[in-house]
Amino acid sequence: MFTYTKLGKTSLEEFYSGVATQAAHLVEGEPNLIANLSNISALLNMHLADINWVGFYLWDDAANELVLGPFQGKPACIRIGYGKGVCGTAVMTGEPTVVPDVFEFEGHIACDPLSRSEVVVPLFKDGATVGVLDVDSPIPGRFSNDDAVGLKRVVQALGF
Repeated sequence: MFTYTKLGKTSLEEFYSGVATQAAHLVEGEPNLIANLSNISALLNMHLADINWVGFYLWDDAANELVLGPFQGKPACIRIGYGKGVCGTAVMTGEPTVVPDVFEFEGHIACDPLSRSEVVVPLFKDGATVGVLDVDSPIPGRFSNDDAVGLKRVVQALGF
C-alpha cells in the first residue's frame, strides 16, 4: 500500500502514479461501473490525507444533471445541475477544477459545512460526459493543480 503525508516520503507524482497503478489492478477485468467506482472511492479514501469526502457523481442525460454515485464520507447532495456548484462547473468546462476555499466559489453547494476546499475531475468516455470524481477537504488550500493532474491519472486507469 501507499502512504502520503504533506511532508511526504514520495512526490505527489510518485504517489498518484502508485495509486493509479493500484486502481488499474482493482478494476482490471471488471466491467461493472458501480463496483469499480466503489472500489476506487474506497482506495482514494484510504490513501488521501486530510480529506472528508471522496466519491463520484454520475451524469443523467435525461435530467441534465449529476446524480450521487459511490462515495466515502458523510451523506451528500443527491443531484447537482449542469453548471451548478463545483461539480456542475467542472462538467460544464470539461476541465478539472481546484477550489482552494469553497466559501469564495460563487454558487458553491455546501453538502458538508466542514468542507473548505475541493477538487473535481470530470469523467468522459468517447466524448460523452459520464460524471465527476469529487474530493473534499476540511483544510483550505488542501488541493493543488498537481492533485488534479494526479487524480486525472487515477480516473484514466478506469478508462475515462
